[in-house]
Amino acid sequence: MDADVVVIGAGAAGLSAALWLAERSARVIVLEGRDRVGGRVLWQTVGSVDTPAELGAEYIHGAAPETASYMRAAHLERVEVEGDSWAADASGALRQIDDADFLSNDIFQRVRSLPQDESVHAFLARFESDPATRDAAHRARAFVEGFEAADPALASARAIAEELRSGVDSTTSRPVGSYAPLFAYLHERCVAAGVDLRLHATVERVHWGDGGVRIDVPPATLRARCAIVTVPVGVLQQRPGAVPFSFAPPLPAEKQAALRGLEMGHAARVTLAFRTPFWETIAGGRYRDAAFFRREGGTYNAFWAQMPLRDRTIVAWAGGPRASALAGVPASERIERALEEFGTMLGERDLARRECEGGVTHDWSADPFARGAYSYVTTGGGDARAALAAPVGNVLFFAGEATATDGQGGTVSGGFGSGLRAAREAAHALETGAAALRKAH
Repeated sequence: MDADVVVIGAGAAGLSAALWLAERSARVIVLEGRDRVGGRVLWQTVGSVDTPAELGAEYIHGAAPETASYMRAAHLERVEVEGDSWAADASGALRQIDDADFLSNDIFQRVRSLPQDESVHAFLARFESDPATRDAAHRARAFVEGFEAADPALASARAIAEELRSGVDSTTSRPVGSYAPLFAYLHERCVAAGVDLRLHATVERVHWGDGGVRIDVPPATLRARCAIVTVPVGVLQQRPGAVPFSFAPPLPAEKQAALRGLEMGHAARVTLAFRTPFWETIAGGRYRDAAFFRREGGTYNAFWAQMPLRDRTIVAWAGGPRASALAGVPASERIERALEEFGTMLGERDLARRECEGGVTHDWSADPFARGAYSYVTTGGGDARAALAAPVGNVLFFAGEATATDGQGGTVSGGFGSGLRAAREAAHALETGAAALRKAH
């Protein structure tokens, strides 16, 4: 055996699993197809701004105990998001809104009365036809498309309601200085603990059985007692454009059904850097404390600043169908649209262009190692996350945000937590196998 455990993927789930096992004396190899760690956490400098811009995950949702634990160990801080919220109506006029009302989605409490699951679109349609509930239904639809990065025609109303009841999104914060220092810390700890972390190592096939696993990672084949698979749903589903990845024999029927009950949400984000935070001074300082600008039309659902930390960047965000509409659009055009729409929304198109230092973006839907942003449960998907998380034959274990069953699906902390859960499952299987071997001898 080349290792006790091979971990496939060096994102949040893969690093947390590898570190936990290595610190308990397991021999661990991590295989990562990219040239970096982090998975769907990615950062890049833009313009002359010192703090790296997040191109993937940005927020910490709720208490996020796993993320909080790592951040304490790394002596890193987080700051809760705050500031004013503004919304542009169909005419383009901006008005200040209560963001708590916008994100409350009380309408999803009525899902409990449904005799069976249905799509978010079907669920909200009946409320959108009633003048008394139309506005609330429109806000709920915008939430699902923008926040969940989901297509309402596919997303499960029941799953959205259950996530909201979990309280995971009760608070929202950011790591100070981006996620970059945290993942650098985890990378360093893994190496110090003895993890054999290999980049540019794209796994093509996992052979599994009672004797363990064989991992085809051309030009080599590795053998281990078990494997922890942390690749995203879009790769497991082998969507067109994804890196080749398969199992031999194929995964059991219940695992295939779990994958059919999940979908990758699509999101497009652009970070614009400016010479000055000009939006804080225009209109007599009206938007000085603005954190969010939400919109009904256009390419992007929302724009946001880094409040309460004041810097010179603005994020443009499109989720769900709006992001899907950007499929194949070159990065330069995404950035151009973001700048045009932000400046026009504020009535300062020319000023925005003069102040802009540049923009950065990453197309997660086209990324062969992701094929989307983060997962959501489809109509009738039920316990798809739990079914995907279940071990197979005590040799295959599954982690990643799509396997989080505590409301943290789609989050970094969901990735961390699932990695720790899979590591414990693998450790138990290794110990059980070792005990059986000792008894046999």
